[in-house]
Amino acid sequence: MNSEDKTLISDRIDKEIKETQEKVEKYRKLSKPISPENAIGRISRMDAINNKSVVEAALRESEHKLDNLIFVKSQLESKEFGLCIKCKQSIPIGRILFRPQSKKCVNCAN
Repeated sequence: MNSEDKTLISDRIDKEIKETQEKVEKYRKLSKPISPENAIGRISRMDAINNKSVVEAALRESEHKLDNLIFVKSQLESKEFGLCIKCKQSIPIGRILFRPQSKKCVNCAN
């Protein structure tokens, strides 16, 4: 992988990290506890609790993605970067640009 590719990938990872950090912050705000003092009704409260569960799942997924992006960013200069962690074959640059947190090639990811 040449330096131009690494620069392109680094920029893509930085952009993805920024977007994911914004999502994490948004999900953290949305997943705050529902105050029992709020008179929203029994059905609405059940709806709010269900929505909170969905937001918490999205928060966990976004935090996991952010951790992976930060790890991949730290490995960018490693000679192992761009190689599948399972089969040790090169991961196509298109996959890395599309899904920068990928540690596996398409075949091994399935």
